[in-house]
Amino acid sequence: MADHLEASVTLPSDPASVSAARAYVVGTLAEWGLPADTEVSDSIRLIISELATNAVQHTFGQSPTFTVDIALDRDEHLRIGVTDSHPRLPRRLPAAVQQDNGRGLVIIRWLTAECGGRLRIRPTRAGGKTISIELPWTGPARDGGGTAGAVSSPRL
Repeated sequence: MADHLEASVTLPSDPASVSAARAYVVGTLAEWGLPADTEVSDSIRLIISELATNAVQHTFGQSPTFTVDIALDRDEHLRIGVTDSHPRLPRRLPAAVQQDNGRGLVIIRWLTAECGGRLRIRPTRAGGKTISIELPWTGPARDGGGTAGAVSSPRL
């Protein structure tokens, strides 16, 4: 059983980076044993799409990049976070505006809860923020062979 696995990628705050972030997360989780064709994988795919989209759209050019971090602790807890350098924390939009957009965090919170997890929003020491989810790990337990503590490099 691996004590800790982690992977990270930093991408430009550009709409094309949303699909790159999604592919990176799904590919990494598949390497760690979570098949891409499961319901939980579909939920994670949507969650990372929403998180990355928020990092691109709502930083108003003040965050040239965003970072996606993935960590698996003791084959029990999966954490996925998106960090940007924009200081403003997310806030609820008025109902009239939500007709066209502004439901991303609601979707993320709902999907995360449905998977038995939780959502966290924290300011960073550098003045930005990290929005992360923590889920129970539903992939197979890994043996202790070779990858504990490994940090993946971007496959882009």
